[in-house]
Amino acid sequence: MTTLYSIIIPVFNRPGELGELLESLKAVLPSGRNQEEDTALRTEIIVVDDGSSDRSETVCHRYRKTLNLRYIYQENGGPGAARNTGARSANGSWLIFFDSDCVIPPGYLDAVEKGIATGDFDIFGGPDRASADFSPTQKAIDYAMTSFLTTGGIRGGKKKLDRFYPRSFNMGVRKNIFDELGGFSTLRFGEDLDLSMRLLSAGYRSALLEEAWVYHKRRTDLKKFFKQVYNSGMARVVLQQRHPGTMKAVHLMPSLFVLYILTAFVSLPFLGGVMWAPAAIYLILLFIDGMRATGQISAALMVPPASLAQLGGYGIGLLHAWIKIRIFGRKEARAFDRSFYR
Repeated sequence: MTTLYSIIIPVFNRPGELGELLESLKAVLPSGRNQEEDTALRTEIIVVDDGSSDRSETVCHRYRKTLNLRYIYQENGGPGAARNTGARSANGSWLIFFDSDCVIPPGYLDAVEKGIATGDFDIFGGPDRASADFSPTQKAIDYAMTSFLTTGGIRGGKKKLDRFYPRSFNMGVRKNIFDELGGFSTLRFGEDLDLSMRLLSAGYRSALLEEAWVYHKRRTDLKKFFKQVYNSGMARVVLQQRHPGTMKAVHLMPSLFVLYILTAFVSLPFLGGVMWAPAAIYLILLFIDGMRATGQISAALMVPPASLAQLGGYGIGLLHAWIKIRIFGRKEARAFDRSFYR
């Protein structure tokens, strides 16, 4: 029987988190004899352990009888390299990439199959959501990454004002095309957007499958979240270097927010708190909309600080990379290289 889907999961020191993902895939891929069995048998799962000290082999072993699962260990090379390792050993005609901090709902593959049957595309992606059992901080971070009030929903969320670029936490691509383009690049950050941009530049088509969504835990505290979005901001400048014209005005908004905050600080002795009034109104709006989105006051209280971390991290990262590349002439800019998994 020909393998249809190869699900590839890079993991680094997160065996417990991986266990939750594999448990969710058991529901997505039922092992009993029913109408869904064909899809289950035609799907393989490849876990690539990227040099973990806390390996995930034991976790994977628990699921080998219920899932068509392979475990590969490699020296640490980053998530892009780990995904490439999985792709090289994959047998499926479609590669599907998940991050290890995702949980997959039961209807995921149904939505993918429906999309493939009715659409004409070569690469697809889907949205992410916060689960009811996420912590208030995780729910607030999800809000910051998906809300239009933080520009997260425009820059990388569901409905973009630009072409749709699938991201590797929830991405599918035809294997022959992935191989043709050489897979993910050596970038430590933005490697998924780089792949999407190269695919679209080569004339291939992308699609957003709204119903093929996943629960995405993202980071568990604001410090780790700040580092993540800081690197995303830096990566945006690198991507503009590699793919001219891909940086839009909306990508500059977090940096403009950072410059506004700095101006407000500098003007404090001269204008008092006048320039802080818009910021105060904005934070109140974030709390109110966060309450609407999460339905939980503890999560809504975390929305303003999470949104500030998102805007500040991305904006400062973009400015940092822009100064390094455009002013000091660096080819690329990196930061927090050793914490890309954290």
